[in-house]
Amino acid sequence: MTVLRQTSINAVIATGMTFAILIGGIDLSVGSVLGLCGAIAATMVSSGMNVVLAVLTALLLGTAIGYLNGTLITTGGLQPFIATLGTVTLLRGAILVFTQGRPISTGNIPSSEYFSEIGTGFLGPIPIPVYIMVLVFIVAYYILNHTRIGRYIYATGSNEEATMYSGIKTARVKRFVYAVSGMMAALAGILLTARLGSAQPTSGAGYELDAIAAVVLGGTSMVGGIGTIGGTAIGALIIGVLNNALNLMKVSSYYQDVAKGIVILIAVLLDRKQKSSR
Repeated sequence: MTVLRQTSINAVIATGMTFAILIGGIDLSVGSVLGLCGAIAATMVSSGMNVVLAVLTALLLGTAIGYLNGTLITTGGLQPFIATLGTVTLLRGAILVFTQGRPISTGNIPSSEYFSEIGTGFLGPIPIPVYIMVLVFIVAYYILNHTRIGRYIYATGSNEEATMYSGIKTARVKRFVYAVSGMMAALAGILLTARLGSAQPTSGAGYELDAIAAVVLGGTSMVGGIGTIGGTAIGALIIGVLNNALNLMKVSSYYQDVAKGIVILIAVLLDRKQKSSR
């Protein structure tokens, strides 16, 4: 249960990242979106505002930022890497301005106790973040496999030009995908802030790399069109178990990054070799 709780944040971000990579894009801004939305939620909760309103505001903000990324890519004609890299810098500055470089505590008022339940509470023997993670996987699986927009996402990633000539508005598909990615990053920010009881100005730094690693380990192709949510779930669990094992073995954090990098490279090389043999 501890591993699953720790994995839930990366798994939620990786779900949104899966959507972005399936269309042949990438979203480097998810860590910064997590940090900003977490800071917004913490500020609202600590001021005594309704928890539901704080959560919805953070989710809407994340969705809007994701939609902005999609607009920069489609209407602005920017490459996904460049567009989201620019957003990373912008949002990191916004976080520091908003927090003044200091942590924002959710406080000790009744509303903060309800908010903290999102990250630390249990329903029976299972942590609430695990339920949220599973629900996110189910909804994402349904969208990708049983809806029209899901088929459009795979088609856009497989061959965008042919998809566009088929009459599908690929620009709308991309904006939808990046809006989903932004929403998932905001949800992860809520989970992390609720669990820690505060929003740190550096929250989310490097989270995009773990999310990409989970997606790649799950078998999603970086060129788009190939991948599953089930694979991403397995990839996120692999990253979570690896992190937990290295911590239990008291491996230095410096060497942990080295170990994760080696595992990711091996997994990608084996995947490419398997696909080549097919």
